[in-house]
Amino acid sequence: MIKKIENIFIQTTHKIAIFSILVVTLFCVLSGCSNDSDEVDPALAFLKIYDDARFNASYIPLDVIQTEDEGYLILSGTRIESSDFVGVYVMKADKDGNFISDIQFPETVVHPVGKWMYLNDTYYFFCMNASSLGVQLYGVTQNGNVLDPIDINTTYPMHASLDGNQFLLLSYSNNSKSTILSLLNSDGAMQMSKSFTIGTGEGIEEPIINHFTRTGKQYPFTCGKSGDGSYYFNGFYNYTFSLVFTDFVSDDPTGVVQGQQEKGGFSALYPLTGNIFAASRFNFGDNFTLPKTAINTTGISSGVDLGGNSSLEWIPDAHVGIERLSLATQDVVFYGSTTKNSQIMLSLYDTNDGTWKGTDYLGYLSPYFFVSMKPTVDKGLAVLGLTSVAGRFNRICLFKLSEKDLSEMIQQ
Repeated sequence: MIKKIENIFIQTTHKIAIFSILVVTLFCVLSGCSNDSDEVDPALAFLKIYDDARFNASYIPLDVIQTEDEGYLILSGTRIESSDFVGVYVMKADKDGNFISDIQFPETVVHPVGKWMYLNDTYYFFCMNASSLGVQLYGVTQNGNVLDPIDINTTYPMHASLDGNQFLLLSYSNNSKSTILSLLNSDGAMQMSKSFTIGTGEGIEEPIINHFTRTGKQYPFTCGKSGDGSYYFNGFYNYTFSLVFTDFVSDDPTGVVQGQQEKGGFSALYPLTGNIFAASRFNFGDNFTLPKTAINTTGISSGVDLGGNSSLEWIPDAHVGIERLSLATQDVVFYGSTTKNSQIMLSLYDTNDGTWKGTDYLGYLSPYFFVSMKPTVDKGLAVLGLTSVAGRFNRICLFKLSEKDLSEMIQQ
């Protein structure tokens, strides 16, 4: 049983200033919303930038989730002096995006990984103990209260997701030089686990360590379960950043879609049905979208052969998020990423045939960088980003788009 922590976590007492830009003013410029004269519910659409009175504070937003009270929990990393890894920061906002509370975890807790996972009325994420490098599972209530951690018998967390009422965890073993995929029950107990070698030789694990210390490229590690029931992870296997499928029984992968060493592979994946995915990939700086593509979950293939639509506006090797939503009579997938002129770009495609349906841009004047996005209960979209205040201080920003905003993106 997980119990609430008492007097361990530090509730930050500094006052956070919130720059609130409402939909009725500047947000109409930022997101292209309509000019209706009717009174607007501030919860439907907004932009919030969360500043900090401590000028040297630096945040690395990771994920956002809407809570049962229609507020938001934001998970971030934050630079700390005692470790090469980033610390853990959790913020709670109300349904209008207004700051409510925040928690700066002690510096012994580091390297949080997205994404938020909602299970049994609790919001979970994985992170790491700074000393042992062991993985820990933390739960947070919708009010922002942190629960006691569960220690997981593996190291270096990379990504996690939910499979029903179980956790699927991707991690790395520095001792065996292996990528590890594990299935945990709702209490964090290990159910199944498989290791996959990254290869041997000097410099093979350097990109992975640089990812963890954030001194190099941030790789789009991910794990999940496809529509045909295959478990998969996106990570390093046999010298190459690859999409690997496993049944947790066979010692070897059941399927591998190879990338280009550490220079190419999938940047995002969203299972649709069977072996059909909405996906994106990167290749030596170039980006490609594949809004409806069949991926071979058995045998060995190459991601380059999948082609895709070239995304020339995105920054090189762009960080990408994909979500599925129903708008009016259309089922669509949204792609979120960052443009070369530092705006957040949202594109949507029809899930039936993969055709492009529309594009919108968020951000104006200051640079804005895409982090993640989540559908909201009012059929809108919450978009988490990173911006800078006065061009120097990295700060968390949160866009909320209404169902009307999203529907108006569709090109008729």
